[in-house]
Amino acid sequence: MSLLSSIFRKVSNTSFFFCLVSLVALPAALGQTLPPGGRFPEPLEKYDNPPAYIFRLETSPGMISRYGPFTSHQVNVDANGNNIVGDAANEPSIAVDPTDHNRMVIGWRQFNSVTSNFRQAGWGYTNNGGATWTFPGVLENNVFRSDPVLAADDTGRFFYLSLLQSFDVTLWRSLNGGQTFANIAPAKGGDKQWFVIDNNPTSTGHGFQYQFWDNASPFAPNEFSRSIDGGFTWMNPITIPNAPQWGTPDVDSNGILFFGGVTTSQTQFWCLRSSNARNGAVTPTFDQSTQVNMGGVIDYMDTVNPEGLIGQVFLVADRSGTSTNNNVYMMASVQPTGFNTGSDVMFVRSTDGGATFSVPKRVNDDPINHSKWHWFGTLAVAPNGRIDSVWFDTRNAANNTDSQLFYSYSTDGGVTWSPNVAVSNAFTPFEGYPNQNKLGDYITIASDNTGGDVAYAATFNFNPTRGQHEQDVYYVRVSPSDGPTPTVTATPTATATATATATATATATPTATATTTPSGTPTATPRPTPTPRSQPTPKVRPTPAPRP
Repeated sequence: MSLLSSIFRKVSNTSFFFCLVSLVALPAALGQTLPPGGRFPEPLEKYDNPPAYIFRLETSPGMISRYGPFTSHQVNVDANGNNIVGDAANEPSIAVDPTDHNRMVIGWRQFNSVTSNFRQAGWGYTNNGGATWTFPGVLENNVFRSDPVLAADDTGRFFYLSLLQSFDVTLWRSLNGGQTFANIAPAKGGDKQWFVIDNNPTSTGHGFQYQFWDNASPFAPNEFSRSIDGGFTWMNPITIPNAPQWGTPDVDSNGILFFGGVTTSQTQFWCLRSSNARNGAVTPTFDQSTQVNMGGVIDYMDTVNPEGLIGQVFLVADRSGTSTNNNVYMMASVQPTGFNTGSDVMFVRSTDGGATFSVPKRVNDDPINHSKWHWFGTLAVAPNGRIDSVWFDTRNAANNTDSQLFYSYSTDGGVTWSPNVAVSNAFTPFEGYPNQNKLGDYITIASDNTGGDVAYAATFNFNPTRGQHEQDVYYVRVSPSDGPTPTVTATPTATATATATATATATATPTATATTTPSGTPTATPRPTPTPRSQPTPKVRPTPAPRP
């Protein structure tokens, strides 16, 4: 009865229709239980608003936003390629078919109306390299889903990992380029889950899928699981050394599994390694756990993203077969140690299988200014070894919050980085909130030998009814050919940030503590002449007939 009263209090100032929808959603709300274990202070990805009743569905031309040589295409459009007025979309995850670059899929958190925080699993696909996108709908209508994570295997099958309101996850698969998805398994995960597929044809773990999550899960404190049959069944979850979270896994060219994340203190970063996860006959163990200095701390619920993260931890492994083969890279947008505002995109690398890491390197090349934010930093490694990185950046904003997507790349394993290039128009991150004050928690990139495919959220579309911009998902292609080449600087000395502790169980303890020294002043590099800004230009399309 108390929950029923609570729901009626929430809807007392809204329409009668909204109340009816609240009653429909009541059984789902009653069925939700909070997971065991401790939690980060960031709000849970939980059911807290019922689905909003949509009185009408308006459209406007789908957005094409051009900035210099870069063109961003709106992904969350209707069947006619139009923007859906009044909805919201964020936290995009992109996957590219390795057998056909024209085929890509992006998943995101879909809010049908900004009046409700109820979110579903939206996705869009393209078969023409991102020039146009089709949004078929959501995985399941009126089912709460969040934290979308996508991947593709080496045969071109797409997989979509999706968080439920129970804090468990399910895995979906598409066999037709992302046109449709089928639910193939409960995947035994938890909140803020990430997964990777071993696509190395010579690896003994070829086709294995590995998943990590945080401790908001029915399986807490266990935070890792593996599938050896293409995602159809998953092993019982196990604990991991030091319990890092908010990070991503990857495998090197030998199929060795790595995971990088941060502990609940937001200050201690770890790189874990499992050398036997590729052996399907054994329960994986983590034989190495290395503490990593990222030059700062993970920030959350701060100025530019009031109810979200400033960024997560991204780990990638080099499988290029070149001189940088099997390097392990980690990147995060962190607040420099000793400061309580601003953030930088920091990068470290390991050339010895994650045993030691280099000193942190600042990738954003603007003058140090702790009023500026460089947030949602992420990276990917191309098959030829080039590293691509993108992030949101406020360096050009007088108000220190309007953001642009920036890009930089490295062709020498992260020793030097190209001068930073803005690749999008500026946007405000504070509008279009779907009754939740954040732009999500991450953006993503996938790289090939000539460039990177980026999925990001921005607020280019303007909603005249609400008098503010809307959160939408965009795709943009970035490449070295659109910017200056890297400027060579001194090679940072690789230093061990911790002695790796070998263990056969999930109880490894580091033998050194995290270095808390602020990152050093970056080597100055000439900045390219800014490209003249142009305003976003809507794609002109005829207005479709009203939808039922």
